[in-house]
Amino acid sequence: MNPTPEQDQRDQSAERFLRLVQQKRRGTLKVYLGLAAGVGKTYRMLQEAHDLHTHGVDVLLGYVETHGRAGTVAQLRQVPLLPRKQVFYKGRALEEMDLDAIEQRRPQVVVVDELAHTNVPGSRNQKRWQDVEELVQRGISVITAVNVQHLESLHDQVLKITGTDVTERIPDQLLRQADEVVNVDLTVGELRARLEEGKIYDAAKVPTALANFFQAENLLQLRRLAVREVAQLLGRQVESEAGGAPVIPAQRLNTDRLLACINSNERAAKEIIRKASRLADRFGAAVWYVLYVQTNRESADRIGLAAQRHLINNLQLATQLGAEILRVKDDDIVQAIRKVAQEKNATLLVCGITGEKGLWQQLSRGGVTHDLLSAVARDSSDLDVYLVTY
Repeated sequence: MNPTPEQDQRDQSAERFLRLVQQKRRGTLKVYLGLAAGVGKTYRMLQEAHDLHTHGVDVLLGYVETHGRAGTVAQLRQVPLLPRKQVFYKGRALEEMDLDAIEQRRPQVVVVDELAHTNVPGSRNQKRWQDVEELVQRGISVITAVNVQHLESLHDQVLKITGTDVTERIPDQLLRQADEVVNVDLTVGELRARLEEGKIYDAAKVPTALANFFQAENLLQLRRLAVREVAQLLGRQVESEAGGAPVIPAQRLNTDRLLACINSNERAAKEIIRKASRLADRFGAAVWYVLYVQTNRESADRIGLAAQRHLINNLQLATQLGAEILRVKDDDIVQAIRKVAQEKNATLLVCGITGEKGLWQQLSRGGVTHDLLSAVARDSSDLDVYLVTY
């Protein structure tokens, strides 16, 4: 019986991943990225695990979440499935991936579903993506899956699109470090049809899902985000494999230095940091910074503990997304920003402005952003300013 074109393609995918596994001492990371639940990420991972197993690779299903979907459950065949471990938390027995058992077993490849999952308190790592990082560092290759809304830098965009505050997120850097990222795509019509047919959620949940997260416009925008993300990642991979040939315009390649300016406003700082991360990635910036200018009125003895905690968390977020943190004390915020921008040879300032009133009305009435724009204009430098509304 001759193999189908789809089987040929899957065989080639399995063989390509196997070559990556064999070439590296560090484990290899492959991520299936989707626009939403139900596109078939877990199904595709299990297909690949089966194909690798057929090719003689030692594959282990470390953690798989089928959500009771018949087609996915049917793929649980032949490949060894690791039993989950029980963890007791607040009097309840919860199931988790057995990280210790995987490391003791040391398969060549392990399938780990639900990359953005938060582990039960008391686990070795807080997040499953940290488990995956640990496995890869120990030389075990991982195939995993995640939806685009779980990317840290896209949180604010996803919130605006869907109205859903996605609490389980992964750092973008993890995706950038992946050896292969595959977009598992469905049209909006196909995905909504799968939902209506009961192939994603129980029938009782379908009407609510269709009226909320699974609205056609929401899915269309999430699909665009997923496609764009994979295209950018592929562009960097092509550039790397081509020996550094620029995929983005040469005048912007590794020459931009972004300086994102934040204060203790929690919401504004988060949006600025995430937007700056996306811009740095888009422009191929070799380095980007997050600057916090601490004025006398924001000294530790003048702002509350909650504000201090939010500031620390935002600076940690910036570090997680790849920024270098700069902290200076100065009551003249504009002068401090100009000085740091000059010292770091910044080419793009990323600042925030509230979206509550008209943009031009705000810019014309003064304030730090107005004064900063005026100062940049007077300097006649090559420094551009990008305003983030919040």
